[in-house]
Amino acid sequence: MFWQVIQSEWFKFRKSGILPILLVSPFIGLMIGLMTNISQMNTGVNAWYLLLQFMILPYALLFLPLMTGVLAGVICRYEHQAGGWKQFLSLPVTRGSVFLAKYLLLTGAVLVMQLLFLATVFLVGQIKGVTDPFPMMIIWKSVLGGWIATFPLVALQLTLSILWKSFAAPFAVNVIFTLPSILAVNSEDFGPYYPWGQPFLMMYAGGGSDGVFHVPWDQVLTVFGGSLVIFFAAGWIYFQRKAV
Repeated sequence: MFWQVIQSEWFKFRKSGILPILLVSPFIGLMIGLMTNISQMNTGVNAWYLLLQFMILPYALLFLPLMTGVLAGVICRYEHQAGGWKQFLSLPVTRGSVFLAKYLLLTGAVLVMQLLFLATVFLVGQIKGVTDPFPMMIIWKSVLGGWIATFPLVALQLTLSILWKSFAAPFAVNVIFTLPSILAVNSEDFGPYYPWGQPFLMMYAGGGSDGVFHVPWDQVLTVFGGSLVIFFAAGWIYFQRKAV
């Protein structure tokens, strides 16, 4: 039954014109990378590393968190039209399977977006003729770390998109909390606990952590794991009790 729910959500996902949305953030990173003149930076640092840092700044700090809200709004659009929730939930499916299917598709879409960003980093490096060794481990830490950091945001944005019929309302909330992340990530006390700043902290390789990602492992477990449990559980419980 759960597989049938996944198939249904995937069909609606494909018909929603999601591909252009997935390309927006990597395209921004591509433009930033092309405009970055790393050839004049005689820092002695691997040129791929410099390129990655410049491309991550706008991508992970602004566009990646914002896109989670856009994707969540898109995946709930059909149900908010013409009593779609009543029609969908009248089928022999559980509410839990519907919520989980939408969540998994959203995280999958974000992963695709991260892989596209990885491709743009490599493309820009080739265009600029970077000859330094490709820092595979550093870049994969950034890509996968940024993806995992969006898990709590995806759960929160999915809940808000289910809560509000208007597409603009959850997106506005996302914008309001994304913009302060520019200041939050510079705070050693507040930054590690600000959900909208986590994608940048997980992707930014300047932390120098020798752990699995670019932040300490205990931070991954406590901050990301804790916020994921809270946001996912809140959304799950709300959807179970939602009147349709």
